[in-house]
Amino acid sequence: MYYAALRPEEAAGLRRQNCDLPEQGWGLLTVEKARPQANKRWTNSGETHNSRGLKHRAKDETRLVPVPPVLVMILREHIDRYGVAPDGRLFRTAKGRPFSSSAYSGVWQQARRVAFTAEQAASPLAARPYDLRHAAVSLWLNAGVPATEVAERAGHSVDVLLRVYAKCIEGQQARANGKISEALDV
Repeated sequence: MYYAALRPEEAAGLRRQNCDLPEQGWGLLTVEKARPQANKRWTNSGETHNSRGLKHRAKDETRLVPVPPVLVMILREHIDRYGVAPDGRLFRTAKGRPFSSSAYSGVWQQARRVAFTAEQAASPLAARPYDLRHAAVSLWLNAGVPATEVAERAGHSVDVLLRVYAKCIEGQQARANGKISEALDV
């Protein structure tokens, strides 16, 4: 989720046919479906996960997300090791079912305790898997990727992107001054 800034329900809907994973270099994910989890009573299928279109997009609209070589390698290794579900989904249980949010949240909390110091684990730092999305978008903005490109990759409008993430790009006045000076050839 981190390297592509995917929402958890987008990762749950990712299928092999949505992944261009070259042997070397950057890859490309075509995000076309989300599989949000809900109570069986609230889905049309009677299942806990319903396949639907992307958030704030037309029903059949997709989103292209370039992914760095490190994620290409991770996904290739995952597919080689675990294969895919009959419908092509990359992430599923041993029985081919979607993971429940409580299952991956539990694993996430265990991973935080192992990877973080006690102080970090007690803090709100990366408290939920969804926070990986926020971290990725913040990284892209702080790396100087134009807001229009970040918004497109993340599936936001530029307005929402800047409203939600404006705080993460504060304190960069010196860097901005340097870029402007360079452009002015001063």
